[in-house]
Amino acid sequence: MTVHVVGAGPGDPQLITRRGAALLARARHVVYDRPSMAGILALAPTATRHCVGKQGATPAPPQHEINALLVELGRTGECVVRLKAGDPFVVSRGSEEALALARAGVGVEIVPGVSAALAAPAAAGIPVMVRQLSRTLTVIAGSDDVEEVDWDALARLGGTVVLLTGRAVLHRVLAALRAAGMPPGTPVAAISAASRPQHRTVRGTLADPPPARLPAPLTIVIGDVAALDVTAGEVSCAHP
Repeated sequence: MTVHVVGAGPGDPQLITRRGAALLARARHVVYDRPSMAGILALAPTATRHCVGKQGATPAPPQHEINALLVELGRTGECVVRLKAGDPFVVSRGSEEALALARAGVGVEIVPGVSAALAAPAAAGIPVMVRQLSRTLTVIAGSDDVEEVDWDALARLGGTVVLLTGRAVLHRVLAALRAAGMPPGTPVAAISAASRPQHRTVRGTLADPPPARLPAPLTIVIGDVAALDVTAGEVSCAHP
């Protein structure tokens, strides 16, 4: 009686872990968030699929209903995979779901995945930590309560800032960093659909940022490293 909480990685099916792929291959049920996970879901050809994310105009079910579904499926004794984008514990409710399962007496296996906080910049040729430019990495969840972040402290810290799932709050975050004293010329890179065929990277600065309405999933990198593209051997802060 175990639910396997599996990190799917950044989106490319070749970047999921071997353990995650093996579990999907024998899964009887897969609970997932995004219809765009089709490539990953193809690794589970015989599983019953349960989409618990937003579908078009239909909102996602509340978290307590998702928890209840996972408990119900876990108690069947069949192979159940809870598929989470990136890593289950990075800007994700995987921890809440794992706790709900444990409290209900259902076993939990956590299968780590590569978070978009690392994979998306890498796919864009951006090293998030470079000894000469950035020795720190801060990951921020792009939720409505971003005002609770200590922006003054973050601006003083410097280094690299990665904003995940932050399309709706991008301009608020950039404005908060400018107000906290981060230089307006600080490079910003917006990485759309990282590791997928439609992958695109748009670069700008705090004062002249990339557009927020690029196709999801969108990962934002802020800091000197955002000007780098090691795959092209180029440094650019200009919009393409």
